Amino acid sequence: MSRNSMQAMNWSIFAFLCLFLSATILTPTQAAADLGSAARSVPSAELVGKGRMTYLGFKVFDAELYAPNGVYSASSPFALKLTYLRNFKGQDIAESSVKEIRRQGGASAGQLASWEKQMLAIFPNVSPGQSITGVRTAKGSTAFFLDGRKIGTISDAAFTRNFFSIWLGNKTRNPGLRTRLVGSGS
Repeated sequence: MSRNSMQAMNWSIFAFLCLFLSATILTPTQAAADLGSAARSVPSAELVGKGRMTYLGFKVFDAELYAPNGVYSASSPFALKLTYLRNFKGQDIAESSVKEIRRQGGASAGQLASWEKQMLAIFPNVSPGQSITGVRTAKGSTAFFLDGRKIGTISDAAFTRNFFSIWLGNKTRNPGLRTRLVGSGS
């Protein structure tokens, strides 16, 4: 092998190693950066999965699920980030959330009314490119962030279970999105 061939091969190996190391080292940092201040509630946050929600052919939002070390558990801290691709009113987001929780069952009329009132006070109107991140905290409450800035908390473990089941539960309306977020083994 010529000296130039050896140098080219060594350069290729070096470039591959740099690419590999940057991917493995920077991925957790990027995940934390993507969550903004919400990352503090999910230790060692890494991307578990992501997918796009569409409805009748319209792009609705891109979803990303983050969990400690990239391993999702419904009973541990995690963050679900929805980046909207259309304009939505906060009222519509809250009402749609209540409708989906009701459809899945397991919540009383009183709980639904209380949760809707709380969500109406938290959810803002959103434009394409804005993100709302819901975080299941270690205490079982739900903290909400708009583009990384905390906008409210609902401190009810039953709400947390029911709310995140909209996307991550077995009765979700979109099982394909759930699979892309949590994986087929969850």
